[in-house]
Amino acid sequence: MNALTYFAIVLVLGIIAQWGSWRLKTPSILLLLAFGFGLSISTGVKIDDFIPEDTLLSIVGIFVAIILFEGGMTLKFRELKEAGTPVIRLCSFTVLIGFGLTYLLMHYALGFAWQISALVGAILTVTGPTVVAPLLRVVQPSKKISSIVKWEGIVVDPIGAIMALLVYEFALLGWNDYAKSEYLIIGAKLIGAGVVFPIVLAKILLFLLKRHLIPDFLHSVFLLAVVAGSFAAADAIQKESGLLTVTVLGMALVNQKAVSVQHIIEFKENLQVLIISLLFILLSGRIDLAAMQQVLVPGLILLVALIFVIRPISVYVAMIFSKKTNMRERTFLSFLAPRGIVAAAVTSVFALEFEHAADEGKLPPIIAEQAHQLVPLIFLCIIGTVMVYGLFALPLAKKLGVTAGRSDGILFAGAENWIVEISAALVKGGHNVLLMDTKYEKIAEAKLAGVPAIRANVLSEYAEHEVDLGGIGQLIAATPNDEINSLASIEYMHTFGRKNIWQVAPEDKHQHHSRAVSHHKRARICFSSAATFRELSAKFTKDHTIKTTTLTELFSVEDFYAEYGEEALVLFVCDEKNGLRPATPDFRKDFQKVSEPTTLYAFVPKSDKPLTNEMSAPMGL
Repeated sequence: MNALTYFAIVLVLGIIAQWGSWRLKTPSILLLLAFGFGLSISTGVKIDDFIPEDTLLSIVGIFVAIILFEGGMTLKFRELKEAGTPVIRLCSFTVLIGFGLTYLLMHYALGFAWQISALVGAILTVTGPTVVAPLLRVVQPSKKISSIVKWEGIVVDPIGAIMALLVYEFALLGWNDYAKSEYLIIGAKLIGAGVVFPIVLAKILLFLLKRHLIPDFLHSVFLLAVVAGSFAAADAIQKESGLLTVTVLGMALVNQKAVSVQHIIEFKENLQVLIISLLFILLSGRIDLAAMQQVLVPGLILLVALIFVIRPISVYVAMIFSKKTNMRERTFLSFLAPRGIVAAAVTSVFALEFEHAADEGKLPPIIAEQAHQLVPLIFLCIIGTVMVYGLFALPLAKKLGVTAGRSDGILFAGAENWIVEISAALVKGGHNVLLMDTKYEKIAEAKLAGVPAIRANVLSEYAEHEVDLGGIGQLIAATPNDEINSLASIEYMHTFGRKNIWQVAPEDKHQHHSRAVSHHKRARICFSSAATFRELSAKFTKDHTIKTTTLTELFSVEDFYAEYGEEALVLFVCDEKNGLRPATPDFRKDFQKVSEPTTLYAFVPKSDKPLTNEMSAPMGL
């Protein structure tokens, strides 16, 4: 197999794994690791056959830097208002306790040299956005828990890398007057390269962006080049400071208001999916199964200890007397610490460094042998933690009650009278609903009807960053202004995904294309292609009301229209399998047959005739 074929197969398998994990609702890393091992075993080909190890590690380093930069651009200081204290404790006390317990286990129980034991303790303090983010999408915990886990996963990565560096330097230098001065120099370089340098660099970038000295089409790739360059420059100043540099750079860019960087964030997120897909397949394919079998017993002991002893003790001790988290939240945090690509990359680098140092006589010969076992040992921990947390995080979160619930709730942009009545019926049915409008009287009316509502512009920064959307997974843009509906649809596609963005039929749908909003700037049309804002408002005032009905095998959609008339307009559909979703213009055709009871929320004409199939209460999910 030549290099072109190999890389093409890796790319195809990576995207298939991402798509498959989305379909199966499992963390993508599980499929990526399986494909990586499978490709290596079935073909006997590894990335090392085409790229030297030193070159590969340099490429991996830049890829990891891009991932952490993107992660840094998701860390907004406003989230620390509620999650700040737990994050600080997890990134300090939990890290130190976890490091100490892992060191004791490795050195005294498993018999590894103290240098290797300390290195493993440092590396396994990391978690990482590459594995945490997919788990959060599956588990969907509360906003506070999500912020805590996200901050910990990103911040501890450079901390773990720096700790690994300090362990390596201590193993070589020991503790004497010369070593102490060296440690002071290393510390100064870390602060300069990892903190001061990225903040200054961020100021320069903002200056260029604010004055439009970089054209729009170059924004994303320009930042990509800056990330790679700053990572390399920081590592040249002080080894392993690059990860801290790019994380701080991302945080500095996202926590300012002078320039919008949302389009850059979206580009980096797309790039991250590609990078993760490639890295996990390439790195897992390098692992020799024979080498993994040699460390199977100590690896399993370490894995069990990490999940059931070290992590829980570290979290519980760190959170003593914390008023920001309750016992259920601490328990969930205790059982969510998957290891990811940063652990694999840092291990590969320092395993090689320790081997070279031992070969040169700077460390005992036993270090070389044990360092050679590090990569398969850490990969066992990566695979094990991802499998365990990936399979049991969601059931545990539900058991502890820290999930946001089903994420099929509806965010309405607009709070007209007919929206309030629809929302009241959905709330009565046990569904999550949130109305957002700028008019005080509309919001007051909604609250009087028992419907959650916020007085805010749906396009505002407040709505984007500070509104709790727990349990909300869909947007219906239903304002009187079609342009605002289109803008809201575009704005929230990043939050909910294109599939879950809806808008009422636009008034300009039959106008000339020179006056109508472009089709690609609209969301999916809900309810009916004729159900414009004006038509829906008219139905509400023409003696129509909301009725809740159930379709079954004995009561079909045709029976529904025979019961309520052709004027009936189905608005929402709900069943156990798919949850709540707006009815589409093809509703009648799609529901000729139903396989399970399906609840309909519809506008129907008021009538004095008894409604034989009207439910006394909607079917709850």
